[in-house]
Amino acid sequence: MVSVSLVRCHISSRPTDCPLFLPPSLPPPHLSLLCEEMPALPPSPADPRGMCPAQCDCPTSEAVECGGVDLTAFPSNLSNSIQHLSLQNNRLEEIPYDELSKLTQLKTLNLHNNRLSSAGLPDEALLYLGNLQYIYLASNRLTIAPRILPRALRIVDMAANTLEEIFPLTFGEKPHLKSVYLHDNKLQSSGLPDSLFNGSDSVSTLILSNNLLSVAPRYLPLGLNRLHLQNNQISWIPKETFSQQLQLRELYLQNNRLTDPGLEPSTFSKLRSLEYLDLSMNNLTHIPVGLPANIVILHLGKNRISSVSEAGVSGIRNLEYLLLQNNVLTADSIHHEAFGKLRKLHTLHIYNNHLEHVPSSLPRRVRSLMMLNNRISELRFNDLVTTYYLNELNLSYNRLRSSGIHRLAFRKLRRLEHLDLSGNFLTVVPQGLPSGLKVCVLWQGLAEEALSGLGSLTELYLGENRLQGAGITPGSWKEVPVLQLLDLSGNQLTQVPPNLPESLEYLHIRDNLISSIPAEAFAATPNLRGLFMSGGRSNHLSLVALNGQIL
Repeated sequence: MVSVSLVRCHISSRPTDCPLFLPPSLPPPHLSLLCEEMPALPPSPADPRGMCPAQCDCPTSEAVECGGVDLTAFPSNLSNSIQHLSLQNNRLEEIPYDELSKLTQLKTLNLHNNRLSSAGLPDEALLYLGNLQYIYLASNRLTIAPRILPRALRIVDMAANTLEEIFPLTFGEKPHLKSVYLHDNKLQSSGLPDSLFNGSDSVSTLILSNNLLSVAPRYLPLGLNRLHLQNNQISWIPKETFSQQLQLRELYLQNNRLTDPGLEPSTFSKLRSLEYLDLSMNNLTHIPVGLPANIVILHLGKNRISSVSEAGVSGIRNLEYLLLQNNVLTADSIHHEAFGKLRKLHTLHIYNNHLEHVPSSLPRRVRSLMMLNNRISELRFNDLVTTYYLNELNLSYNRLRSSGIHRLAFRKLRRLEHLDLSGNFLTVVPQGLPSGLKVCVLWQGLAEEALSGLGSLTELYLGENRLQGAGITPGSWKEVPVLQLLDLSGNQLTQVPPNLPESLEYLHIRDNLISSIPAEAFAATPNLRGLFMSGGRSNHLSLVALNGQIL
């Protein structure tokens, strides 16, 4: 006797080998796979293949698996009692009415990745499938949705077709419907009726991304938990759209055509459960007003936002991640109290803006601060004085000069472990770097200079500077006793630096002027595991010695 369990797999960010009836459509980027075990199928008879169609597999008397066997015709002589039929990854162009309508016990129908047209899928036959709970029609050639689908449905996947029209009873009057996948179609707003989900308030996941919508749907299910509207042409969100969606937690609106007038002051204000909001890649010039206090992650990158007022985000008390990169912010356009009330905010991205100096309103509990690709030319005495919790600071590709960094600028950053100052105009390693620093990136600009006060440093990146000869002053390496990775690529070194730290495991000396390496070069580095030295003159080395071995 054989007992088989099936799983119902909701959309996921990672390919996962779930048995038999996995919803096949591709997922949004960051979400996790949720697989809920369905009731085990009853035991198969002694010979479950007795009535099994050719080329198919029948693990039980109620399940038929014909996926990926190059079928061009619907299998005939199927038992009327089967409950699970999988026909994905074939070449089916039509489903015969007589064959489908007799499968009245069917619960799962998987037709993903065939060649079905709307004319080849008989609506009237589906009406006989009163027990159908899961239907997968993604990656076919449907242009209009079935006019009526069975009332018992729980999951419908019609992604990656060329759908242009949905009907009121396609998804309406389905009290058990939970998930609807409609992404990667050609749906316009005119193709969605206002009554799209009447009587289907249990829908919790709706994916409408990658379509041609110009207006957000007006009347959405009350139980909606996750809504994907990204990659459309939406320029307006009606006030009715989010007026009653009290359970909505994730809302994706990136890469649309939203402007400030396209959002009402109350557009998002009633979404009291909202935790994730993505408005990036639109045409906003201001942060929308009335954002709910429970938002944890707020994406506003790649808009045209020019200021952050005192009230802009201060009401979002649960905010932890604020992403404002690729806007037109200046340091003075950020109000000095803009982040003062946000005690949970620990990650702030304001790179690729127009900051001339460090803003005066940095969050007090920020741990990761990304300010690369701005116009910052100096680090003043008090610029970082309130950021005690800072762990990661990226100031790469600004306009910093060695003379513009105050020697005490880093004095309060005792928790700083990762610092990136590459791509600036530094000629020396800045003074006063935190002693707990573990990773320091100083690509481009440095001349010879000693290291000091970096006893916890494990990774040091000094590529593409102007280091000559042996590079850093030889006695400096004793200042970094736990260094494990050293990158000196793209300099003008003529020899391997002597007296490297004993702890060193990986050394990058690509694209230098080193033409020979003496046998004793690595005598002081017994833990060296990786030596990377291609390019420059390294392709013609006369001798390389590593741990006593001639290579």
